[in-house]
Amino acid sequence: MNIDEAIIAVIDDEASVCKGLERLLRSAGRTAKTFLTASDFLKFLKTGRLDCVVLDLNMPFMNGFAVLEQLALEHSKLPVIIITGDGDEEAYENAMNYSIAAYLSKPVDGQVLLDAIASAIVRGTNPE
Repeated sequence: MNIDEAIIAVIDDEASVCKGLERLLRSAGRTAKTFLTASDFLKFLKTGRLDCVVLDLNMPFMNGFAVLEQLALEHSKLPVIIITGDGDEEAYENAMNYSIAAYLSKPVDGQVLLDAIASAIVRGTNPE
């Protein structure tokens, strides 16, 4: 897959975070689909194409770990990058059990996130 054709999902319950990350991705020539709820993302995933997921862990109703569980059951090859403002060692260890591509703390450095996305997509299309 050409990284320039990748579609990246951003799932965060904060509209300002979704908008900011969408702008960042667009400025880098990437296509982003934003979701304010995990359930909206999972509905889209049934029919839509995605190449990478940027996922907040702390969301109401269905948190990021519930999303990781669903992805593990249905789409285990989709690379996931965790972004969180409340990361602790236990959350990190739990997330790593799902073979995530990266675990980043908010506020996320834009270039670090773009590099993590590119790396995750390349690894996802060229498994070792």
